[in-house]
Amino acid sequence: MKRFVFIPVLVLLLSMMTTAQEKPVYEVKIITSIESIVPNGLGRSRLISTDSDVDYREFTTTQTEESGDRNKSDRQEIRIKDYDETKLLNFFNVGGIRFQNIASNDALLTSKINQMLMDGWDLAFVNTGVESYGGTDDSNGIFVTRYLFKRLKSDVVEEQNDTIPE
Repeated sequence: MKRFVFIPVLVLLLSMMTTAQEKPVYEVKIITSIESIVPNGLGRSRLISTDSDVDYREFTTTQTEESGDRNKSDRQEIRIKDYDETKLLNFFNVGGIRFQNIASNDALLTSKINQMLMDGWDLAFVNTGVESYGGTDDSNGIFVTRYLFKRLKSDVVEEQNDTIPE
């Protein structure tokens, strides 16, 4: 009788140890919105995303005390040519701040975020920033928001398997 209890308990403990040691592997995706805060509606506003795979190590050098070699990566090699660009509206028009434009941008961003969530991504972090010269007669400015999404690598495999025709 003791054997019948001992074996299932041992199997359970071993399976728990194996599961606890596995560290989940995530992939990350960044979506960037750039919204113009240039007066008179002269700026450009966009939502940018890409599915391009890039290995940062191809464009990285290590600086040491002995070796101060310059990073000689060619900008043309770094530049991504395949990306999605969704037009957004500027915060300002000739009459000043345009609340209808802000609501429209919110609707577009909500649509993109909802699609990302349906595709198995989790919104992990949001980071914002404003760039503006701020001097006299300042006519420059953008509001940048980066949305960082993550999902388990296994989700990608399952998603790809779901789309493979049988």
